[in-house]
Amino acid sequence: MPRLHCAEPLASGARLALPAGTARHVQVLRMQPGEALTLFDGRGGAYDAVIEHMGRSEVRVAVGAHHAVECEAPVAVHLALAMPANERMDWLVEKATELGAASIQPLVAERSVLRLAGERAQKKQAHWQAVAIAACEQCGRNRVPVVHAVQPLAGWLASQQQAGLVLSLREGSRALAAVPRTAEVTLLSGPEGGLSPAEEDAAFARGWQPVNLGPRVLRAETAPLAALAILTLAGAMA
Repeated sequence: MPRLHCAEPLASGARLALPAGTARHVQVLRMQPGEALTLFDGRGGAYDAVIEHMGRSEVRVAVGAHHAVECEAPVAVHLALAMPANERMDWLVEKATELGAASIQPLVAERSVLRLAGERAQKKQAHWQAVAIAACEQCGRNRVPVVHAVQPLAGWLASQQQAGLVLSLREGSRALAAVPRTAEVTLLSGPEGGLSPAEEDAAFARGWQPVNLGPRVLRAETAPLAALAILTLAGAMA
């Protein structure tokens, strides 16, 4: 049964026209009146729904029972990462969503290859949010992680009121797997080539803790996903 995100608030017994993007998805699937689907609006749980009308530009549904199912990670991990180049950021957003990231903050660091600003950054943010929605539809999550607007690392770091964890290769960094679990954590990961010494020093001066993933050096798009898996999956089994 198709499982789709609906940006409009849902309620059992309601009859509504689906938002344009969701309606287009239903049309692409060539669904017909009377067919069932599952809808979720990001506020928790999912709803049964039945198509009542298929028009050229409008799809109307009847919303049925609400199911209070959740599959969120027990640890809310806010992933802050310097964007990798090319299409790797799309892949990273998709997989981070599947692994349970609570939010994703794209950053521009000193060594970043991908540098976005202005309208281009806004378009990319909207695109990545759509990637996160599609990943939720596929993996069964009912809460869509927010993909925040692109920010320079220095400004973002200065605005943070609570320190988190920094993936670092520096001597003295602690194994991430050994860090005590908390209900919520922000994890900072660098770009290709890693964070610069000055950027790491700035984070450490604000109380951020350096952590590592072991002796191997992982790629910029692999390291945050490995860390996310350690934090969310280990927490789920605890």
